[in-house]
Amino acid sequence: MQAISRRAFIQATGAATAAHTFLLGAHAAAGDRVRHAVIGTGGQGGSHAKVFSSMEDCDVVAICDVEAGRREQIAGALPNSDQVKQYEDFRDLLNDREIDSVSIATPDHWHTPVALAALKAGKHVYVEKPCCHNMREGVLLVEAQKKTGLCVQHGTQYRSTASTQEAVKLLRDGVIGKVRAAKAINHQFRPSIGRTPDSDPPPGVNYDMWLGPAPARPFSQNRFHYNWHWHWDYGTGDIGNDGVHQVDVARWGLGVGLPNAVSASGGQLFYDDDHETPDTQLVTFEYDECYLIFEMRLWTNYPMDGHDNGVIYYGDNGTVEVGRNGTTVTPLKGETRQFGTGPDLNGNVRNFLDCVKAGDPSKLNAPISEGAFSSQLCHLGNIATRVGRRLQLDAGKMQCINDDEANKLFTREYRKGYELVDV
Repeated sequence: MQAISRRAFIQATGAATAAHTFLLGAHAAAGDRVRHAVIGTGGQGGSHAKVFSSMEDCDVVAICDVEAGRREQIAGALPNSDQVKQYEDFRDLLNDREIDSVSIATPDHWHTPVALAALKAGKHVYVEKPCCHNMREGVLLVEAQKKTGLCVQHGTQYRSTASTQEAVKLLRDGVIGKVRAAKAINHQFRPSIGRTPDSDPPPGVNYDMWLGPAPARPFSQNRFHYNWHWHWDYGTGDIGNDGVHQVDVARWGLGVGLPNAVSASGGQLFYDDDHETPDTQLVTFEYDECYLIFEMRLWTNYPMDGHDNGVIYYGDNGTVEVGRNGTTVTPLKGETRQFGTGPDLNGNVRNFLDCVKAGDPSKLNAPISEGAFSSQLCHLGNIATRVGRRLQLDAGKMQCINDDEANKLFTREYRKGYELVDV
């Protein structure tokens, strides 16, 4: 892999927002209504269509999916269904100059390619987690946002959840003293996917477009729809699928970016099926003054461990927990407090639309500059798991020190015709 220069990396991941904007296609939304399009119509894409269309100042005007039946179903359920355009190829959608913004809820391997093309076309972007399929893509996406000055919101919606915002403020104010570690917990029961032979794609599916930048291979139901998450060519395992929420909250509360070093172990203790990614994974991210620990078990029901998916911060004077049931503050001295609710997709969408209308990405709750860091932590955890050793990171060069095998996993080969666009 060619190293990314320290200067380029710092420019790409800096907190400042570019003061200028260039638009190569659509206009930036300015006025009463945002014309929005949804790209990808699986479970999360369906939620996007529902939530965006529920906002009084937003019209979902286009739906894109490589599967005809899905896009027709989602488009038909919209309140303005007779006016919604349908696309099989996102590139055709991006040519529509009347579309202000898009949300991307495709498989992971399409997130950055579509987002870069959307930014080049002048569209604001809401991209689902993880925003990138590898380390390099995260850098390129942050660079593109800075160059265009457009809004790019990441789908880590805890950042728009009031109780999580309050929890981070309390940590900054020293509610439990110095915080020395945070554990991001991702445990849930996901049943086996079994084994499925290769077959012909279902009717109405543009399978070549679905594969996109990934290597060409025969179709399998176990690499399609939700099960693509568990294959390295398309997904990132559950650390990138669900665990990224907990990793993001843990990193946010600790106030850290990329780590100095990463160690991990993981494998399949439960599955004996077509899974490639782990069902059990432990990752430790090392920082100067704290550790971030990720713990994943996909064979544990929520009640078995006494704690829902969430984050526990450990300080000198107590703990703070953030999860789907809100926030709990447990000081060593004093009473325990519990408040708030779980993640808020509506709030994240509302914040995105407000920033699009204002043309102000600096007010985004989950900006891509933060989303890229959290996604990259997930990739580092997977890379350390796959190579089976502790990695030392040179963040300035965006590469591991003296580890060619690990560095090869920082990027990928893109199938001809589906290369990344330059922004």
